[in-house]
Amino acid sequence: MITMELSYKTKPEDPYSETNFHRYTLFDIIKDPGLKDDDGNELPRPFTKNQMRKWLKKVRWENNKYAKRAKEKARAKERRRNARAANIDLGPSRKSLKKMILEKPKKNTGIIIDLSFDNLMIEKDRYKVIKQILRCYSMNRRSITPLQFHVTSFGDKSKSDMSRHNGYENWDIEYHEEPYLEVFPKHKLVYLSSESNNTIEHFEEDTYYIIGGLVDHNQHKGLCHNIAVEQGIRHCQLPLNKYVNMKTRKVLTIDHVFEIVLRVCEGMPWQDAILNVLPSRKGAHLVCDSLSNSTSSEDISQHSTNDS
Repeated sequence: MITMELSYKTKPEDPYSETNFHRYTLFDIIKDPGLKDDDGNELPRPFTKNQMRKWLKKVRWENNKYAKRAKEKARAKERRRNARAANIDLGPSRKSLKKMILEKPKKNTGIIIDLSFDNLMIEKDRYKVIKQILRCYSMNRRSITPLQFHVTSFGDKSKSDMSRHNGYENWDIEYHEEPYLEVFPKHKLVYLSSESNNTIEHFEEDTYYIIGGLVDHNQHKGLCHNIAVEQGIRHCQLPLNKYVNMKTRKVLTIDHVFEIVLRVCEGMPWQDAILNVLPSRKGAHLVCDSLSNSTSSEDISQHSTNDS
């Protein structure tokens, strides 16, 4: 990102040239990161009200990001001090996690986040995808038995969006610029899609489950399922219908799908994993009739199914 110092000159004959008279709100801006389109091309200085608003928002973020992160670190330290005073266990620290990261035995089951949908999303939605990947990474590294974690189709836009998070290159994630079919054997891939007619029963060893890295607000319904069918890849959904009733559609966010897979692979029962992960707004509750009438508790443990 190109930055430059902004300076403004007033004409000598300008009667409003007093130093304390701010004619423009831009006088207070220190850095100018520029305004770029989705392809990274520098745009001319904005003149419309909407362009100016976006530009100022970008400039403010650049100027305040370090102070904001310092405040976040200070708040985190304060929370840890309060937790220690109250004898509350917050789990391992970031430093200890980094030391443990190479010592943890990983499952032979993998998750792939497919980032081939950048051109279908606006910048705001692409940032949401990156934020959800950040949550997935955080959950995975805190797991006793973390999953193999891969990101495919990691192109220029994704790299630019991810660069907002310093040190992402050191995360315990395998980044691939190529699409998943060029990295993994097709017979080891399973695409998780809520439109699939197949319900997964268990997560297989030496298999990689794909989650579509797409925030589309239901504009591209069934896209991931159609891609899997066209590419001849196995596809399935998580067993939401078997274990819970939901008030809303059963399409989940990237991090929710990831966490359900992670918890089940850790040994948590399906119904517990689903209820613990789904937010309250989904209105999920147990399907008591199907669990009590059609399946014994022994059958449930041996015949758990998956729905994404």
